[in-house]
Amino acid sequence: MKIAVEGCAHGELEAIYETIETIEREHGITIDLLLCCGDFQSVRNPEDLACMAVPAHHKHMCSFYKYYSGEKTAPILTIFIGGNHEASNYLCELPYGGWVAPNIYYMGWASVVSYRGVRIGGISGIYKSHDYTKGRFEFPPYTKDTVRSTYHQRILDVYRLKRVTPRIDIMLSHDWPTAVCRHGDLNSLLRRKPFFRDDVERNALGSPALDEILNHNRPKLWFSGHLHCKYPAVYPHQSADEQTRFLALDKCLPHRDFLQIVDVPHDVNSGSNVLEYDVEWLTILRLTDEFLSIERRQTHLSTLNYSTITSGIPESDIQETLHSLDNETRIPCDFERTVPPYDPSRESKTFRKANQPQYPIVNPQTSRLSELLGICNPVKLYLESSNKTEFDTSMRLPDDLDATFVPETPQKDTATKSLKPVAIQTPEPDI
Repeated sequence: MKIAVEGCAHGELEAIYETIETIEREHGITIDLLLCCGDFQSVRNPEDLACMAVPAHHKHMCSFYKYYSGEKTAPILTIFIGGNHEASNYLCELPYGGWVAPNIYYMGWASVVSYRGVRIGGISGIYKSHDYTKGRFEFPPYTKDTVRSTYHQRILDVYRLKRVTPRIDIMLSHDWPTAVCRHGDLNSLLRRKPFFRDDVERNALGSPALDEILNHNRPKLWFSGHLHCKYPAVYPHQSADEQTRFLALDKCLPHRDFLQIVDVPHDVNSGSNVLEYDVEWLTILRLTDEFLSIERRQTHLSTLNYSTITSGIPESDIQETLHSLDNETRIPCDFERTVPPYDPSRESKTFRKANQPQYPIVNPQTSRLSELLGICNPVKLYLESSNKTEFDTSMRLPDDLDATFVPETPQKDTATKSLKPVAIQTPEPDI
């Protein structure tokens, strides 16, 4: 099947979908899936903008709110991971993943899902050593520090991904694994980005935590964004017949390499064109739930035997997870709006001065999955520990929420060029 991979979306969903439609029309192909490598910016309204860690002059409503409100529908199944410029209060509602809009799926802090038999793993955020061993303590309203630390990768998510035993077909991350830059045309990269040289020499260009996943899980393909450039590499593993083909892509701007079409073998007998849970991943969530902390300190870290990864998940635990799901592995299309969307016909253009929400929202999707698996809902746990009342989303949703909205005037910098699809076929470095 043909998959479109996009680097940093920066909220430009309309431009991305239009580019894909142009490629399909000009080349007579059908693209089955879109994967986005972070900085997706699922901004629903001005309150979400207030929770995004970017300078004020970069706070634009862009076009996601149209897909959230129902004014538009994503024309292709879209899967994304979080980056370091996100509506963090919205993504906070879905720590284990979920639909942020119809046909648009967020992978959560980290997860593994399946589509047409292709196993897709993902981890959100970027690496910062000072937050890596902390718990998930950040909830809105954010401080100037926690609005950034909330998107920093955590050791528990890396541990969970390293418990996944069969090889992952596709891995998504925002940050790069630090090891990959030396397995592509590094001289060319440094000519284009000379300010990377110091990080490369210190072996600090990217996330060392992702190196662990790269070497342990050995995914066939790995896609990233973040550094705003196209960079292919082929990373060899100890086994002579195994390698990971890496590709970083740029952000969505005119005349930039932000999109790539790849051919990926899939199970033609899967008989399913819907997104599915990975049962082993859900089992890992169940078995490691005791390690989740919403405190600044990762309180259970001393009991987490991180250096030793067991050889596999017992089949009895896999079967228990299947039983919890009633043997239904399809991810339900149970998207629900939890806040009103931006309405350009009603709201002023002074949204940059909006205040953050004063508490996180318990998303029904997270509640349902947590109850099915018997694991904690971090937002609900936080509200209970803070003696705050769980928010009833129906209190703030207006009766005419499904009304047709007047489109926002498009920004001048959203024009894109059509990109020719390039299939991954051979192991040469230039994907």
